[in-house]
Amino acid sequence: MINKLSFFFISFILITSITFGQNSSDKIALSSLLLNLEKTYDIKFSYSDNDIKNVTITPPKKGLSLQDLLSYLNTNTTLQFNTLDNRYVTISYLNKLISICGSVFNATNLEPLVLASVRINNSKIGTVTNEKGDFYLQNVPVNAKVSISFISNKTKEILVKELFSSGGCKTIYIEEEVEELSEVRIAQFLTSGLQKNVDGSTVLNTEKFGILPGLIEPDILKTIKILPGIESVNESISNINVRGGTNDQNLMLWDGIKMYHSGHFFGLISAYNPYLTKKVAVTKNGTSSAFSDGVSSTINMQTSNRITNKFSGGGGFNFLSADAFLRVPIKDNIEFHVSGRRSFTDYLNTPTYNNYFARSFQNNSVASNSENDADSNFYFYDYSFKFLYDVNFNHAIRANFIHIKNSFEFKEEYTSNNNTIEENSNLIQENLGAKINWEADWSSKFSTNLSAFFSDYRINSSDYNKETEQFQTQFNNVLETEIKLHSKYEFSDVFHFTNGLVFNEIGIRNTTTVNAPSFSKTLKEVLLKSAFYSEIEYQKNKTYARFGFRVSHFNKFNKFILEPRVNIRQKINSEFSLKLEGEFKNQTTAQKIDFEDNFLGIEKRRWILSDNDKTPIIKSKQASFGVAYSKNKLILDITGFYKKVSGITAANQGFYNNTQTFNSIGNYETKGVEFLVNKQAKNISTWLSYTYSKNDYEFDIFNPQTFSNSLDITHSLSAAFNYSFTKNFKISLGNVLRSGKPFTKPIKGNETIQNGNNTIVNYDNPNKERLDNFFRVDVSGSYKFKFSEAIKSTIRIGFTNITDRKNIIDSYYIVDETAENNVRRIDNYSLPFTPNLSFRVNF
Repeated sequence: MINKLSFFFISFILITSITFGQNSSDKIALSSLLLNLEKTYDIKFSYSDNDIKNVTITPPKKGLSLQDLLSYLNTNTTLQFNTLDNRYVTISYLNKLISICGSVFNATNLEPLVLASVRINNSKIGTVTNEKGDFYLQNVPVNAKVSISFISNKTKEILVKELFSSGGCKTIYIEEEVEELSEVRIAQFLTSGLQKNVDGSTVLNTEKFGILPGLIEPDILKTIKILPGIESVNESISNINVRGGTNDQNLMLWDGIKMYHSGHFFGLISAYNPYLTKKVAVTKNGTSSAFSDGVSSTINMQTSNRITNKFSGGGGFNFLSADAFLRVPIKDNIEFHVSGRRSFTDYLNTPTYNNYFARSFQNNSVASNSENDADSNFYFYDYSFKFLYDVNFNHAIRANFIHIKNSFEFKEEYTSNNNTIEENSNLIQENLGAKINWEADWSSKFSTNLSAFFSDYRINSSDYNKETEQFQTQFNNVLETEIKLHSKYEFSDVFHFTNGLVFNEIGIRNTTTVNAPSFSKTLKEVLLKSAFYSEIEYQKNKTYARFGFRVSHFNKFNKFILEPRVNIRQKINSEFSLKLEGEFKNQTTAQKIDFEDNFLGIEKRRWILSDNDKTPIIKSKQASFGVAYSKNKLILDITGFYKKVSGITAANQGFYNNTQTFNSIGNYETKGVEFLVNKQAKNISTWLSYTYSKNDYEFDIFNPQTFSNSLDITHSLSAAFNYSFTKNFKISLGNVLRSGKPFTKPIKGNETIQNGNNTIVNYDNPNKERLDNFFRVDVSGSYKFKFSEAIKSTIRIGFTNITDRKNIIDSYYIVDETAENNVRRIDNYSLPFTPNLSFRVNF
């Protein structure tokens, strides 16, 4: 027995020794190999001892030529072998490019981290991990560092040469974050794809969009209306009101291009294709000094800025339009992104289209004559291109183009006194934009971005009435160009310093012509302005602070305006945080509402430019303070705000009164409180938001001088419930309940007065009355499935206003001799019960 045990023991030792000897002989020290190779090939290697220290390699096969030998050494080490002549060979890391790979896991539960960010420091190279936590990168500088990050986990930095792919893919574990500022950032806010950023802005990631009540796709502007303090008094995304501001007081940016047109179908759906727009940041206060204009908010839309080196895309349709997008790699460092969308409303009338059409054209010439022999042709489209070129690891060029268009043609024939009358109306709204920018990393701490854009917005409409032989046209054109130099210097990991110079020119033209009686009016204004901004940002542990200022000079007025900005976030403990925001802003453009020149009810808003006299520069002052609580997926947020905007004119506010056409300069002041509670569980996300605000005008010309703003929504309450039956099947139910907007009635008993030869409505003091409360319930459902691992699909169905409630969103009066007291009230209603459906395929 002992002999057998001894035999097995000795055999085990021998086998282990042989195996160990074989494994240990697989690789040898590179320094030893080089000495042998110098003798064998009669060459001399030139290198630093530190470069080859601890480097091991499997010896090459015997009999290789010198060229094959160097190729073998280059492939199987992180070093670069170059021959100076047939005898001398240099060894270094200089300009060496290698391939790396790895697998990223959570250090606590050992689960793979999907979509973890893998980025090469100080370069444009990067990727994300797949469903197994794996990643792979080519052409990576061997001396660089890799940063691997994931939400709520610590960022880990690793030397590239430690991930050298010939040695196998390295397993990487990253730890969960315990006390970093990222805790202030809410990874999922209300629904997947919505996040609260460190600086307080709300970010919509369209690629990760979950589901919201009534929505069948991540409509950018419809989505932000669920946020506290953001309303749309007439249900239109072209009329988004942030903390009591008018829609023209929102700075709308698409990849850095200022856009003047935001909605298709006259504001009922967003004009920006969400499937190539990667993320949208909405800032209500404490804006970065890099942004000007938009005294109420900044809505910054950004498309993907990273070269994926992967052909991908998608497409789909709903009851109004069809769209598609593609990402096409041309070379390793060149990629092309394209998207397009077009309605089929000029070929097919769906129930959704019919409701949208009736909602858009109610109470105007189109709706009132629909029973006659009339024909309408309406369509919209948008498309965009993006060119991405990484010149090298430190320099990149990006170029963008976008075109948005709405076209409407209305032809009508009707009989009057045995005569056939024809009436033709045409309306075209479009916005073109283009931008090019050069991103440069001059060092690990200093970078710059030089960009230039132009934006061309125009609305062109005409109306011909054969009975009166009258032909009239309206034209509004905005042309803006801008050159901007932005720089960023990182003093340390916690201090960032940014500066910038901006040169801007904007021109606006307004033209109105009538042939009978002959009349023509053209007004063209041009304004040059320049600006310098500076900002310092601090972020460490529980504190985030950003202080900045912007100085603008208006060449035409020889005027300077200083705009300070502040944004502070402070965590008190793991649950509570405080926030303080403040800003001064200005803008030089506004929309004028033309009551007299309106003939379709759609094109009455025109952009106008400040002249520093009758149309002053609009200025705002805003401050807000809030407290946030977050624990166990329960989020509570309460914010008090105050905002005063001066330099507004009565012509761009849209209230009805006897002096609405007079030139009058005033201001509005709004103050209120925003409250949000959001509770999330494994399959449920439910939230309730409430906003209380008081919003008043002050105009010297009116009596009384102070009265309710036309956008004064005193109480606004919304609630929603999202439920996930499975990972792929979700539903969302929600409602909106808010106060009715103010409006003006005629003076009782004296409803009309004479104005020259015309009879007009004799309005009472403005905005004394209120419409009934607005109430709407929406529901939507989403189901995802796969045709294959590479082809994924989504079906969404949504129902707006499922109770079919007739909400009045606006009221005004017209002279009507057949009506009681010679006036008739006109009510505009919100969308009735409206279904919609979308189907998408992504690959």
